[in-house]
Amino acid sequence: MIATAVVALALGRLTAWPTIRSLRTQLADATWSVLHDPLTGMLNRAGLQAAHATLAETGSAQPVIVALVDLDDFKRVNDTHGHGRGDGLLIEVADRITDIATLHGGAAARLAGDEYALLLPARADDLDRVAETIATIIAQPVALPADGRFATVTITASMGLALVDTSDPFTEVALHRADIAMYHAKRNGRNRHAIYQPGMTMPPVQHRRGPRLRDRHQPADGAAA
Repeated sequence: MIATAVVALALGRLTAWPTIRSLRTQLADATWSVLHDPLTGMLNRAGLQAAHATLAETGSAQPVIVALVDLDDFKRVNDTHGHGRGDGLLIEVADRITDIATLHGGAAARLAGDEYALLLPARADDLDRVAETIATIIAQPVALPADGRFATVTITASMGLALVDTSDPFTEVALHRADIAMYHAKRNGRNRHAIYQPGMTMPPVQHRRGPRLRDRHQPADGAAA
């Protein structure tokens, strides 16, 4: 009788294993989708915030660079080449930005639409060099296939950068300061970057590009610079 029970238990486990494995796979997929952008496969806003939280928990406060990257006139790409090629461009830019972040031991995310963000260790305070490197790599031509043909597209980016500490709140301070700098870059023209300086504020409304998808996540009463 004991042997029969052992065999039955073993058979029960063997029978249940595919179900358990399937549930584990579903859980892993669900966890991945919460932290990643479905189009590009890179981190999303929640994923980048989680990466920042991990840095903040590893020890004493350390300086990090937060960079917001906004593609210039991306709508023109969709209008001229179609949304399929537009998505292809977003994916290629995502791969390039991810490579930069990985090379520097940081993390990168697609926040919404044609806007990305990088979180990089601040091994040097030369934020201008960081911005120029990102801009140069993004501006390399991209050959986008569609319907058996290729279209070569070149796009530039505007950037806002901020030097913060890992102990600073991610949304209310780190991302907010980079956001302010990015608006200043946009106000000065395309293919430019700006670095947040103490006391810098948002440009007047008439110079701003308008609400973005991620603005819906900002606190209603705003955040101090």
